[in-house]
Amino acid sequence: MALTFFFLFFFSHLLSSNSGQSAPMESVPDLQNTMYTDVDGFPCVRLLSLSGTIGCSNPGRDKVVAPIVRFEDVDHVSELSSILVSFDEFPAFFARLSDDPSFASKVGGVLVEPVIDSQKKLNGFSPDKKFPQAEFAPYHNISYEWNPIGSDIMWKSYNFPVFLLTESGAKILQEFVLKSKDKKEAYTANVAEFDLVMQTMKSGTHDSESCLKEGTCLPLGGYSVWSSLPPINVSSLKPPKPIILTVASMDSASFFRDKSLGADSPISGLIALLAAADALSRLDGLGGLSKQLVFVVFTGEAWGYLGSRRFLVELDEHSDAVHGLNHSLIEKVFEIGSVGKGLNQGAKNYFAHAEGDSSATNQIMAALKHAQESLPSEDINIASASVSNPGIPPSSLMTFLNKNPKVSGVVLEDFDSSFVNKFYRSHLDDLSNVNSSAVVAAASLVARTLYILASETDDVQNSTLAAINVNVSLVEQLMGCLLDCDPGLSCELVKKYISPASTCASNYVGVILDEPSSTPYQGYINDVPRFIWNFLADITSIPTENNGSDCQQGCSGSNEICIKAETDGKGVCTLSTTRYVPAYSTRLKFESGVWSILPPNASDNMGVVDPVWTESNWNSLGIRVYTVQTAAYDWVVLFGGIALTILAYLAIAVTRTLVAKATKRD
Repeated sequence: MALTFFFLFFFSHLLSSNSGQSAPMESVPDLQNTMYTDVDGFPCVRLLSLSGTIGCSNPGRDKVVAPIVRFEDVDHVSELSSILVSFDEFPAFFARLSDDPSFASKVGGVLVEPVIDSQKKLNGFSPDKKFPQAEFAPYHNISYEWNPIGSDIMWKSYNFPVFLLTESGAKILQEFVLKSKDKKEAYTANVAEFDLVMQTMKSGTHDSESCLKEGTCLPLGGYSVWSSLPPINVSSLKPPKPIILTVASMDSASFFRDKSLGADSPISGLIALLAAADALSRLDGLGGLSKQLVFVVFTGEAWGYLGSRRFLVELDEHSDAVHGLNHSLIEKVFEIGSVGKGLNQGAKNYFAHAEGDSSATNQIMAALKHAQESLPSEDINIASASVSNPGIPPSSLMTFLNKNPKVSGVVLEDFDSSFVNKFYRSHLDDLSNVNSSAVVAAASLVARTLYILASETDDVQNSTLAAINVNVSLVEQLMGCLLDCDPGLSCELVKKYISPASTCASNYVGVILDEPSSTPYQGYINDVPRFIWNFLADITSIPTENNGSDCQQGCSGSNEICIKAETDGKGVCTLSTTRYVPAYSTRLKFESGVWSILPPNASDNMGVVDPVWTESNWNSLGIRVYTVQTAAYDWVVLFGGIALTILAYLAIAVTRTLVAKATKRD
């Protein structure tokens, strides 16, 4: 009887636990899908430098499994827990983490709920430092606060996993917790399982030098893009023209690796550069200008100015990646920084940051003023940055100044003495944080300034400048393609040039997957640089006799390149000087399939302080939630089973004795 009762109890409990399931379970995957729920999220991952680690990882080689507890309820538990944090509580969570060791000992993992209501972002959040990348500044006042709201949390190391939930992931988790709460028994617990095991944690290689030797990490990097307008004829016998170098960045960073949009900082500047180049490309007679216009879009700038530093090294080495350029020809550097928040009460306000006071810098300032005056209906204000600033803000121009302090350059920004972007290097620096009219105005200002600087005459007439008009529709398209998931990289503009690997752009620099090259394998280049390369190659090209021919038989001209090859498998040959430039640390060398770290060069100030960032390898990243029995219940079941076994044995022994006696009597 006891055994019968036990099995009846077990099966009735099993049936009741599955009574809410409408679909029958016919296989092991069906059972797994019933038991486990996958939750989508953006991970904080482990990064390494020469001095140690930053970012997040499971503490060991195993997955982390811990019960889900809301941040406000953590004080009521004593065990390792998965902390569910609303984004409003995120800063308070990290503040308590550093101040309260007993609290820190309870953190097994962190689930961060996304911000749904944009109004909640008004107070701001920046996980970067108050002076981002201060060690690379070409001046001594590195305690200055360009980013007063900076919390510095993205530069610290955490031995627990952290995931920012997607909106769908947060909804799934909420439904799971609510559903489990309705059915919850006293002996069950809702747990989260984190799979964020970094290979550097497995092998104990906890810095860039050791992990590169063991092959458990890869260096941060990618490919920058440069293009000239008009194309440079490298075979011409005429002396080369001085270069006006226009610079922007395409990469950002955040606490969460794949949520690094950087809408205002720096993508608004990138979009302004592309729109300015497009406006200038529609002018006739650019070949007659006295200066050569060159546009460069760097990547890796958020991680030690990898792109700009490597670009200058390639120039020194006269590599194929910069064929047609010469360091001595660069006359002026004009950088477009953050311009997406330049709108204030209908007026567009921008500030020109310069280092030193040279005649060439004054020429840039004069050209900016002239361009402003040629746009009276746009209500644009351009001013020199405050003289109380210690120097230029964090920017690629710092690289050029460290290389040559006499370089004449200006950085155009939407702020004066401190960032107006309250979400610098945050996943919240998204499309809602920038204004398209501010980007259009900045692009118009840049396009006309460049024409003035490159012109043969000192007095360019406003009637001439009036022909330089930015395509407003292009700016809005670029913002939708690069800063939103709808349409995102599936927009018509991007699909005209490439076949994107994903819909949502991530402006995280990524890692170098193979030997750096001026003609890299396209599969190793991220979507955004591939699009920028094709876009610039297209708009800066000039017609040729074979213009429009496909690339299946190769392009005949030495200066011809193949664009749009991804869209139809054929591509189009066009005459354009557009190139990829590898972007990775100048302290790294790739030889025989292995990365090695070079000793610091005393003449390279930025190389001496270069952290040499790398990213840990991993097998998989993910979170899932499910319900488990508590340990107390397991003990009850164990002792109950033992007791039931003893009782069953006694019952069998007694029954056998009684049966034996009855048999003897018979």
